[in-house]
Amino acid sequence: MIKKKYMNKKTIILSIVLLIVVIAGISYFIAFKNRWIESPLAIAGNSGIVITSLGNSAAGKISSPLEIAGYTTGKDSWNGFEGQVGIVKLFDDKGKELALGILTATTEWMTSQVYFKTSLTFNANGAESGNLIFYNENPSGMLDKDRKFILPINFAETQTETPSETVKVKVYFNNNKMDPEVSCNKVFPVEREITRIEAIGSAAIWELLKGLTMAEQAEGFFTSINQGVKLQSLNIREDGTAFVDFDEQLQAGVGGSCKVSAIRAQITETLKQFPTVKNVIISINGRTEDILQP
Repeated sequence: MIKKKYMNKKTIILSIVLLIVVIAGISYFIAFKNRWIESPLAIAGNSGIVITSLGNSAAGKISSPLEIAGYTTGKDSWNGFEGQVGIVKLFDDKGKELALGILTATTEWMTSQVYFKTSLTFNANGAESGNLIFYNENPSGMLDKDRKFILPINFAETQTETPSETVKVKVYFNNNKMDPEVSCNKVFPVEREITRIEAIGSAAIWELLKGLTMAEQAEGFFTSINQGVKLQSLNIREDGTAFVDFDEQLQAGVGGSCKVSAIRAQITETLKQFPTVKNVIISINGRTEDILQP
Protein backbone atom coordinates (compact mmCIF):
# COMPACT_ATOMS: atom_id res chain seq x y z
CA MET A 1 0.00 0.00 0.00
CA ILE A 2 2.80 2.39 0.94
CA LYS A 3 4.68 1.46 -2.24
CA LYS A 4 1.59 2.18 -4.32
CA LYS A 5 1.15 5.62 -2.76
CA TYR A 6 4.83 6.35 -3.38
CA MET A 7 4.50 5.39 -7.03
CA ASN A 8 1.39 7.56 -7.45
CA LYS A 9 3.19 10.54 -5.92
CA LYS A 10 6.21 9.97 -8.15
CA THR A 11 3.95 9.72 -11.21
CA ILE A 12 2.22 13.00 -10.31
CA ILE A 13 5.54 14.79 -9.88
CA LEU A 14 6.85 13.47 -13.20
CA SER A 15 3.61 14.45 -14.90
CA ILE A 16 3.88 18.00 -13.53
CA VAL A 17 7.53 18.29 -14.64
CA LEU A 18 6.63 16.94 -18.07
CA LEU A 19 3.73 19.39 -18.35
CA ILE A 20 6.01 22.31 -17.47
CA VAL A 21 8.55 21.22 -20.09
CA VAL A 22 5.82 20.90 -22.73
CA ILE A 23 4.36 24.32 -21.92
CA ALA A 24 7.84 25.90 -22.00
CA GLY A 25 8.55 24.22 -25.32
CA ILE A 26 5.28 25.39 -26.85
CA SER A 27 5.88 28.94 -25.60
CA TYR A 28 9.37 28.99 -27.06
CA PHE A 29 8.11 27.62 -30.38
CA ILE A 30 5.38 30.26 -30.60
CA ALA A 31 7.78 33.04 -29.67
CA PHE A 32 10.39 31.83 -32.14
CA LYS A 33 7.82 31.30 -34.88
CA ASN A 34 6.36 34.78 -34.42
CA ARG A 35 9.81 36.29 -34.40
CA TRP A 36 10.73 34.45 -37.59
CA ILE A 37 7.56 35.58 -39.32
CA GLU A 38 8.17 39.12 -38.13
CA SER A 39 11.80 39.17 -39.11
CA PRO A 40 14.10 36.49 -40.44
CA LEU A 41 16.70 39.29 -40.58
CA ALA A 42 16.20 40.52 -37.01
CA ILE A 43 19.28 41.62 -35.11
CA ALA A 44 19.16 40.43 -31.52
CA GLY A 45 21.56 40.10 -28.62
CA ASN A 46 23.16 43.02 -26.84
CA SER A 47 23.47 45.38 -29.79
CA GLY A 48 20.59 47.54 -28.56
CA ILE A 49 18.82 47.58 -31.93
CA VAL A 50 16.56 45.08 -33.67
CA ILE A 51 15.75 45.23 -37.38
CA THR A 52 12.35 43.66 -38.01
CA SER A 53 12.00 44.37 -41.73
CA LEU A 54 14.20 45.03 -44.75
CA GLY A 55 11.57 45.74 -47.38
CA ASN A 56 10.67 42.90 -49.70
CA SER A 57 14.15 41.41 -49.53
CA ALA A 58 14.31 37.96 -51.05
CA ALA A 59 16.96 35.43 -50.12
CA GLY A 60 18.77 38.15 -48.20
CA LYS A 61 19.08 40.45 -51.24
CA ILE A 62 17.84 44.03 -51.06
CA SER A 63 16.52 46.33 -53.76
CA SER A 64 15.49 49.98 -54.03
CA PRO A 65 13.40 51.52 -52.57
CA LEU A 66 14.29 49.78 -49.33
CA GLU A 67 11.87 50.12 -46.40
CA ILE A 68 13.55 49.49 -43.04
CA ALA A 69 11.74 49.02 -39.74
CA GLY A 70 12.77 47.96 -36.28
CA TYR A 71 13.07 49.04 -32.67
CA THR A 72 15.65 49.91 -30.04
CA THR A 73 15.87 48.05 -26.75
CA GLY A 74 17.30 50.89 -24.67
CA LYS A 75 20.54 48.96 -24.18
CA ASP A 76 24.05 50.19 -24.87
CA SER A 77 23.15 53.85 -25.59
CA TRP A 78 20.48 53.05 -28.19
CA ASN A 79 17.79 55.52 -27.09
CA GLY A 80 15.40 57.89 -28.78
CA PHE A 81 15.86 61.66 -28.89
CA GLU A 82 13.59 64.33 -30.36
CA GLY A 83 11.59 61.89 -32.48
CA GLN A 84 14.42 59.80 -33.90
CA VAL A 85 16.82 57.07 -32.79
CA GLY A 86 19.71 57.61 -35.20
CA ILE A 87 20.59 57.25 -38.87
CA VAL A 88 21.44 54.45 -41.27
CA LYS A 89 23.86 54.59 -44.19
CA LEU A 90 24.13 52.15 -47.08
CA PHE A 91 27.59 51.42 -48.48
CA ASP A 92 28.71 49.21 -51.35
CA ASP A 93 31.56 46.69 -51.01
CA LYS A 94 34.13 49.40 -51.82
CA GLY A 95 32.93 51.70 -49.05
CA LYS A 96 31.08 54.15 -51.28
CA GLU A 97 28.05 55.70 -49.58
CA LEU A 98 24.91 55.01 -51.62
CA ALA A 99 22.12 56.32 -49.39
CA LEU A 100 21.29 57.75 -45.98
CA GLY A 101 18.11 57.63 -43.92
CA ILE A 102 16.81 59.01 -40.63
CA LEU A 103 15.58 56.35 -38.17
CA THR A 104 12.32 58.14 -37.40
CA ALA A 105 10.43 57.08 -34.28
CA THR A 106 6.94 55.69 -34.88
CA THR A 107 6.20 55.31 -31.16
CA GLU A 108 6.90 57.48 -28.12
CA TRP A 109 10.64 58.19 -28.24
CA MET A 110 11.05 58.80 -24.50
CA THR A 111 10.63 55.10 -23.68
CA SER A 112 13.29 52.40 -23.56
CA GLN A 113 11.80 50.53 -26.53
CA VAL A 114 11.30 52.82 -29.51
CA TYR A 115 9.98 51.58 -32.85
CA PHE A 116 11.30 53.30 -35.96
CA LYS A 117 11.20 53.25 -39.75
CA THR A 118 13.00 54.78 -42.71
CA SER A 119 13.32 54.39 -46.45
CA LEU A 120 16.38 54.32 -48.72
CA THR A 121 16.44 54.97 -52.45
CA PHE A 122 19.68 53.98 -54.13
CA ASN A 123 21.50 52.60 -57.15
CA ALA A 124 24.00 49.83 -56.43
CA ASN A 125 25.77 50.49 -59.77
CA GLY A 126 26.57 46.83 -60.28
CA ALA A 127 27.82 46.10 -56.77
CA GLU A 128 26.92 42.65 -55.45
CA SER A 129 27.30 43.28 -51.72
CA GLY A 130 27.73 45.98 -49.13
CA ASN A 131 26.78 47.05 -45.63
CA LEU A 132 23.98 48.82 -43.84
CA ILE A 133 25.53 50.74 -40.94
CA PHE A 134 23.20 51.93 -38.18
CA TYR A 135 24.39 54.83 -35.99
CA ASN A 136 22.75 55.68 -32.68
CA GLU A 137 21.37 59.06 -31.67
CA ASN A 138 23.89 60.59 -29.26
CA PRO A 139 22.63 63.92 -27.87
CA SER A 140 25.32 63.89 -25.16
CA GLY A 141 28.07 64.46 -27.71
CA MET A 142 30.34 62.13 -25.72
CA LEU A 143 32.50 59.93 -27.96
CA ASP A 144 32.17 56.94 -25.65
CA LYS A 145 28.41 57.00 -26.26
CA ASP A 146 28.74 56.66 -30.05
CA ARG A 147 27.46 53.31 -31.28
CA LYS A 148 27.08 51.68 -34.68
CA PHE A 149 25.84 48.35 -35.93
CA ILE A 150 26.99 46.84 -39.23
CA LEU A 151 24.61 44.61 -41.17
CA PRO A 152 26.14 42.93 -44.26
CA ILE A 153 23.77 42.80 -47.26
CA ASN A 154 23.63 41.57 -50.83
CA PHE A 155 22.05 43.51 -53.68
CA ALA A 156 19.41 42.05 -55.96
CA GLU A 157 20.65 41.42 -59.49
CA THR A 158 18.07 43.79 -60.97
CA GLN A 159 19.32 46.62 -58.79
CA THR A 160 21.46 48.14 -61.55
CA GLU A 161 18.27 48.95 -63.45
CA THR A 162 16.81 50.98 -60.57
CA PRO A 163 17.82 54.65 -60.72
CA SER A 164 18.33 56.60 -57.52
CA GLU A 165 16.01 59.52 -56.89
CA THR A 166 18.15 62.57 -56.21
CA VAL A 167 17.57 66.18 -55.24
CA LYS A 168 19.77 69.26 -55.34
CA VAL A 169 20.41 71.28 -52.19
CA LYS A 170 22.53 74.32 -51.42
CA VAL A 171 25.16 74.56 -48.72
CA TYR A 172 26.68 77.89 -47.77
CA PHE A 173 30.32 78.91 -47.30
CA ASN A 174 32.42 82.05 -47.21
CA ASN A 175 34.27 82.97 -50.39
CA ASN A 176 37.38 85.18 -50.51
CA LYS A 177 37.01 85.79 -54.24
CA MET A 178 33.35 86.83 -54.21
CA ASP A 179 33.88 88.73 -50.96
CA PRO A 180 37.56 89.82 -50.87
CA GLU A 181 37.13 91.71 -47.60
CA VAL A 182 35.52 88.64 -45.99
CA SER A 183 32.55 90.22 -44.24
CA CYS A 184 32.08 87.14 -42.05
CA ASN A 185 28.32 86.79 -42.20
CA LYS A 186 28.23 86.99 -45.99
CA VAL A 187 28.05 83.44 -47.34
CA PHE A 188 27.56 81.94 -50.78
CA PRO A 189 25.93 78.71 -51.95
CA VAL A 190 27.40 75.69 -53.63
CA GLU A 191 25.08 73.08 -55.05
CA ARG A 192 25.16 69.43 -54.06
CA GLU A 193 23.16 66.56 -55.54
CA ILE A 194 22.16 64.02 -52.92
CA THR A 195 19.84 61.04 -52.58
CA ARG A 196 16.35 62.24 -51.73
CA ILE A 197 15.32 61.49 -48.15
CA GLU A 198 12.42 62.65 -46.03
CA ALA A 199 14.63 64.70 -43.67
CA ILE A 200 16.10 66.86 -46.41
CA GLY A 201 17.07 69.63 -43.97
CA SER A 202 19.28 67.26 -42.01
CA ALA A 203 20.80 65.98 -45.24
CA ALA A 204 21.73 69.55 -46.23
CA ILE A 205 23.41 70.15 -42.88
CA TRP A 206 25.37 66.90 -43.24
CA GLU A 207 26.60 68.13 -46.61
CA LEU A 208 27.64 71.40 -44.96
CA LEU A 209 29.58 69.54 -42.26
CA LYS A 210 31.42 67.47 -44.87
CA GLY A 211 33.23 70.62 -45.93
CA LEU A 212 34.47 71.53 -49.38
CA THR A 213 35.72 69.68 -52.41
CA MET A 214 39.08 70.57 -53.95
CA ALA A 215 37.28 72.21 -56.86
CA GLU A 216 35.20 74.38 -54.55
CA GLN A 217 38.28 75.46 -52.62
CA ALA A 218 39.93 76.45 -55.89
CA GLU A 219 36.96 78.75 -56.54
CA GLY A 220 37.65 80.61 -53.29
CA PHE A 221 35.18 78.90 -50.97
CA PHE A 222 36.19 78.15 -47.38
CA THR A 223 34.42 77.07 -44.21
CA SER A 224 34.59 78.33 -40.64
CA ILE A 225 33.06 75.14 -39.24
CA ASN A 226 35.44 72.71 -37.54
CA GLN A 227 36.01 69.26 -38.98
CA GLY A 228 34.29 66.40 -37.20
CA VAL A 229 31.22 68.34 -36.04
CA LYS A 230 28.18 66.10 -35.56
CA LEU A 231 24.57 67.04 -36.16
CA GLN A 232 22.59 65.67 -33.22
CA SER A 233 19.06 66.72 -34.07
CA LEU A 234 17.02 69.04 -36.27
CA ASN A 235 13.41 69.88 -35.54
CA ILE A 236 11.31 72.33 -37.52
CA ARG A 237 8.20 73.58 -35.78
CA GLU A 238 4.97 74.69 -37.38
CA ASP A 239 5.83 78.38 -36.84
CA GLY A 240 8.90 77.94 -39.07
CA THR A 241 11.51 77.88 -36.31
CA ALA A 242 14.26 75.32 -36.85
CA PHE A 243 16.03 74.04 -33.74
CA VAL A 244 19.36 72.52 -34.76
CA ASP A 245 21.64 70.88 -32.20
CA PHE A 246 25.33 69.99 -32.57
CA ASP A 247 28.02 68.45 -30.40
CA GLU A 248 30.81 70.35 -28.61
CA GLN A 249 33.10 70.18 -31.64
CA LEU A 250 31.13 73.06 -33.21
CA GLN A 251 32.73 75.58 -30.87
CA ALA A 252 36.06 73.87 -30.17
CA GLY A 253 38.81 76.47 -30.50
CA VAL A 254 36.41 79.06 -31.91
CA GLY A 255 37.44 82.62 -31.12
CA GLY A 256 36.62 86.04 -32.49
CA SER A 257 33.31 87.52 -33.53
CA CYS A 258 34.02 87.10 -37.25
CA LYS A 259 34.35 83.31 -37.10
CA VAL A 260 31.32 83.02 -34.82
CA SER A 261 29.24 85.09 -37.26
CA ALA A 262 30.44 83.00 -40.18
CA ILE A 263 29.51 79.72 -38.47
CA ARG A 264 26.03 80.98 -37.65
CA ALA A 265 25.55 82.35 -41.18
CA GLN A 266 26.59 79.07 -42.82
CA ILE A 267 24.16 77.04 -40.76
CA THR A 268 21.30 79.55 -40.91
CA GLU A 269 21.41 80.15 -44.65
CA THR A 270 21.72 76.44 -45.42
CA LEU A 271 18.49 75.80 -43.51
CA LYS A 272 16.61 78.90 -44.69
CA GLN A 273 16.76 77.72 -48.29
CA PHE A 274 13.77 75.57 -47.38
CA PRO A 275 10.39 77.38 -47.40
CA THR A 276 9.34 75.75 -44.11
CA VAL A 277 12.21 77.45 -42.23
CA LYS A 278 11.86 81.10 -41.19
CA ASN A 279 14.15 81.27 -38.16
CA VAL A 280 17.05 79.15 -36.93
CA ILE A 281 18.07 78.52 -33.33
CA ILE A 282 21.44 76.83 -32.88
CA SER A 283 22.29 74.80 -29.79
CA ILE A 284 25.15 72.64 -28.54
CA ASN A 285 24.10 69.64 -26.46
CA GLY A 286 20.78 71.43 -25.94
CA ARG A 287 22.36 74.70 -24.73
CA THR A 288 21.69 78.00 -26.49
CA GLU A 289 22.75 80.64 -23.94
CA ASP A 290 26.51 80.14 -23.58
CA ILE A 291 27.58 78.88 -26.99
CA LEU A 292 29.54 80.35 -29.93
CA GLN A 293 30.76 83.30 -27.93
CA PRO A 294 33.34 85.58 -29.61
